Amino acid sequence: MADAQDRNLPASERKIRKARGEGQVARSRDLAHLLVVGGGGALLAAFMPRLSDWLGRLLSTGLRFDAELLAEPDAMVRRLSELTWAWLVVLLPLGALGLALAISASVASGGWNFTLKPLAPNFGKLNPLAGLGRMVSGQHLGDLAKACLLALLLGLVGGTWLYFQYGQFHVALAMPLPVALVHTGQSLLNGMMLLCIVLLVFAAIDVPLQRLMLAKRLKMSAQEAKQEHKEAEGNVEVKGRIKARMREMARKRMLAAVPTADLVVMNPTHYAVALKYDEGRMAAPRMVAKGADLMALKIRDIAREHKVPVLEAPPLARALYTHGEVDREIPARLFSAVAQVLAYVYQLRAALAGRGAMPQDLPPIVVPADLDPHTAEATAAAADADTP
Repeated sequence: MADAQDRNLPASERKIRKARGEGQVARSRDLAHLLVVGGGGALLAAFMPRLSDWLGRLLSTGLRFDAELLAEPDAMVRRLSELTWAWLVVLLPLGALGLALAISASVASGGWNFTLKPLAPNFGKLNPLAGLGRMVSGQHLGDLAKACLLALLLGLVGGTWLYFQYGQFHVALAMPLPVALVHTGQSLLNGMMLLCIVLLVFAAIDVPLQRLMLAKRLKMSAQEAKQEHKEAEGNVEVKGRIKARMREMARKRMLAAVPTADLVVMNPTHYAVALKYDEGRMAAPRMVAKGADLMALKIRDIAREHKVPVLEAPPLARALYTHGEVDREIPARLFSAVAQVLAYVYQLRAALAGRGAMPQDLPPIVVPADLDPHTAEATAAAADADTP
């Protein structure tokens, strides 16, 4: 009881999908009854003349008794076989139509759901105590009461209709067979319409009731919702450790690429960006590592250890760190600034190797103002200050 009271949260999409996979959907039997009876009445109304003619010929043939039947006993067997096939020709399509209507009613009330799980053996249902508990449960008692009420109303409506049609049946006995069949068919059609009205009322109540009862059965407690969220999203601690491990691996891989760089641009201590350019294989310089604060100092130390040139160009370092990505080409708008720095590095290397003169001091690096975060922030602050 306490567990049922704790289940006050609506079912999640995951639980609803799982329940559908197990065959738990809202099905209305009253809607199926309505469609079957209504479909039969519609078929009777649509094919009344043909059915009357066919039934008249079948009865006249079946009730004819002549001298041939007396002279040849096998003729009765053949007559019976012919009548049986004649009935099957009509009854089989009617049965198929009824089955199709029943399936349509099931799909209309609960949607299409094909699963074989309810057919799997469940030995737990063989427990008589559990079966007795299900029999006296509120749902089964409610279904029993509803079925009894429906049977009572259908019987009452059907009995009332037969009472008022009793005289009409006597009149039909005095009519010719074709006329009597049409008259009787029309009377049956009127009776089926009355039954459909009763079934329509019950179906209009039962369809939303079944959906409400299913939603109530699938309600979740706070603990179930929390556990399902954990299963769906994964354990937060485990995911955190995995992400930390992946970040550590990416950090080590990035630091291992620093010795292969051609240049490290710094800010001078807040940002560091390592660049590599191979004119024969690369269309533009690529960023092999970047870092801020302690990571920037780590990149600088590794670069100096492996004799990779380290230049201080704060605007360029800030722009590359903000807009560049590791293992990607640098932004196109920074090509000119980076080319200027790389040219200076190549001249310096050539001079140190004795293949040229020492270059002059590195000229100021021109970086687009909107790519330098410090310049962009200063511009935005000035604009806000000028705004009245």
